[in-house]
Amino acid sequence: MRLLPIAASGLAVMALTAGCFSSSGTKAKEGSLAKGNSLKGATFTVGSKEFTEQLVLCQITAQALRSADATVKEKCGLNGSDTTRAALTSGSIDMYWEYTGTAWINYLKNTQPIKDPAQQYQQAAQQDLAKNHIKWLAAAPANNTYAIGVKTATAQQLKVASLSDYAKLANSDPKKASMCIASEFAGRSDGWPGVQKAYGFKLPKGNTATLAEGAIYSAVDKGNPCAFGEVTTTDGRIKGLSLTPLTDDKKFFPIYNPALTLQEKTLKDHPEIEKIINPVAAALDDATLQDLNAQVDIKGKEPSEVAQTWLQSKGFIGK
Repeated sequence: MRLLPIAASGLAVMALTAGCFSSSGTKAKEGSLAKGNSLKGATFTVGSKEFTEQLVLCQITAQALRSADATVKEKCGLNGSDTTRAALTSGSIDMYWEYTGTAWINYLKNTQPIKDPAQQYQQAAQQDLAKNHIKWLAAAPANNTYAIGVKTATAQQLKVASLSDYAKLANSDPKKASMCIASEFAGRSDGWPGVQKAYGFKLPKGNTATLAEGAIYSAVDKGNPCAFGEVTTTDGRIKGLSLTPLTDDKKFFPIYNPALTLQEKTLKDHPEIEKIINPVAAALDDATLQDLNAQVDIKGKEPSEVAQTWLQSKGFIGK
């Protein structure tokens, strides 16, 4: 999805990588991904958006391809979804991880998300290939979608586990349902206006605060100025701050499964890429991405280090 800023501990990482080419990134020894899949002589530029998860995915991809002897230039940390997508379609980069919901709604101009993840992926992949010659590799099971988060202890105290529970609280005691949202979420049809309409409540403006997206996690953690807030489901700060995303029991929020996207010609010339990346995608579930993101946002590690350690732990690349 998404246009999320990384936490303060990751800002230095973004500053060093954003918009900068690197051809001398982290080296990778052969592991399971490279067995029978040689990319010797091939050169690729791997890109990403600017937020933590994308920086990690960029490094995972670069190292996976290097383990099969490809030469990889990095363009990690491009500014926003539209910029990164334009870099792919123009050929400035060869590949990056995109989210099914973003492509379906933003790039393919469909107004209604598809609730079934497999159908959402299939339709987005088919349309993007037919209209734009963009190929989608296998989607990860992780779903980096919007959610309403709350401190776990507060959720238990208020007996709020789902968005339907929250709607009841908002209607009966708006003060206890105080909400922090970012300006973009406040105006999106798949954001705050849509949530209120879908779940049948209208929180008074006096009980809503608009903050920068990165500040919302800390605000919810402290309960000031809000008890609830807009989060995304694979963000590492959910685990690091003991937050609980409320269950979207009416399945309002779109599905945002990440998948590596690349020009059709690139994959045709180098079909080994699919065999290298698809096992990686299959291993990226919500808990895994939360943990990888937390290592950057909470522990302050470099995305390249986090990517390398994870790939090695899975045997995808050698130690």
